[in-house]
Amino acid sequence: MAQRWSHIRKLLERNSPFVHPEFEPSTETLGIIQSSIKILVIGAGGLGCELLKDLALSGFTDLTVIDMDTIDLSNLNRQFLFRKCDVGKSKADIAAAFINNRVKGCHVKAHCKRIEDFDESFYQQFHIVVCGLDSIVARRWMNSMLVGLLRYDNNNELIPTSMVPLIDGGTEGFKGNVRVVLPGITACIECTLDLYPPQVNFPMCTIAHTPRLPEHCVEYVKLLLWPQEKPFGLEVNIDGDDPQHIQWILEKAQERATEFNISGVSYRLTQGVVKRIIPAVASTNAVIAAACVTEVFKLATSCRMHLSNYMNFNDIEGVYTYSFEAERKADCLICSKDSLSTKTLEFNEQSLLDDVISHLMNSPNYQMKSPGLSAMVNGHNKTLYIQSVQSLKEATKPNLKKTLTELGLQSGQRIIVVDVTAANPLTLNLVLSSAAPQMSV
Repeated sequence: MAQRWSHIRKLLERNSPFVHPEFEPSTETLGIIQSSIKILVIGAGGLGCELLKDLALSGFTDLTVIDMDTIDLSNLNRQFLFRKCDVGKSKADIAAAFINNRVKGCHVKAHCKRIEDFDESFYQQFHIVVCGLDSIVARRWMNSMLVGLLRYDNNNELIPTSMVPLIDGGTEGFKGNVRVVLPGITACIECTLDLYPPQVNFPMCTIAHTPRLPEHCVEYVKLLLWPQEKPFGLEVNIDGDDPQHIQWILEKAQERATEFNISGVSYRLTQGVVKRIIPAVASTNAVIAAACVTEVFKLATSCRMHLSNYMNFNDIEGVYTYSFEAERKADCLICSKDSLSTKTLEFNEQSLLDDVISHLMNSPNYQMKSPGLSAMVNGHNKTLYIQSVQSLKEATKPNLKKTLTELGLQSGQRIIVVDVTAANPLTLNLVLSSAAPQMSV
């Protein structure tokens, strides 16, 4: 057993010029890692499989993995913890079982759930969170949750024990990135939203009238046919991981493709368009996961200075890496502890609620996906608009065409906003002007 961890012990029992100032070589550090450090891995896909394997082989024994997805045949070329007999089963369950069986002493607990299914008490138990996600929305939600865990003393100073570091890895073909987020100290995910590439969207007129690509046919079914036909019920939204949903979209997209003499509409393409999937490369996953776990090891042991705080990787032509320090935004919507007074929405009194919704979705400062709004009106909490529940959406939809004054809103009022990109509600100050054009701070 001693020889098994000899490579790890060399890092923990020796000094070097690169260690953290607080590091002290010790023969006990490895035991602390194995008995006391709890790591949460979010995602058990291409990146998540590599993360679990690397963490287990680096001495971490108390691991938890969350993934709501099931194994598809197309996963097997790179998600090496799965076999053909596992198709259709939970990724989290199978990945955990594989690691537990293969790495003696390692205990991985699996949750086949959404990250939104857990509350603060669940996330508070971990020392470090590692993300291997393929969704910007999920990253933003997780970032918001960890920032929400922060606690401050009477002098408004951060209590260090309330901070749970976030290591985030992402890949896109032959490109990847790793970042270290120390909530309340370094730039968070929300501070650097502009680093993420914009989503590719097709003009609605092309989708509806002059489709030329197989993707246009899939988007037509996704955006136009699904809301009209509601094939699985009035309040059922598209689930990119549900084979029945994808199959229905595929069949309708193939009908439209035949009508316009377009070829290439396949199950894989359909799911890729619905989930915005970018082709994955196994070698990129391996590199980025290794970098992520290296940062976890640094934070857990202080044996080296951790990344500060963003690293890009690119091996399209040769191998290229570059690291830099992303800076915090003083008025960040999520991590700025004193930014409540600056979170202001400024509109004309005759602006429509629809204008507010559009602004929250399209403004670079917010980039929300499906915001829901409520406010105190005449002493009662009033739901202005909710998109997440179909029945409430239909009930509040008429409000979109009403002016803010018609809805009873006044200047200086606080609006509560909920969105899938944030774990906690956001409070925004509404400022109404009789003549000023719409703007936002």
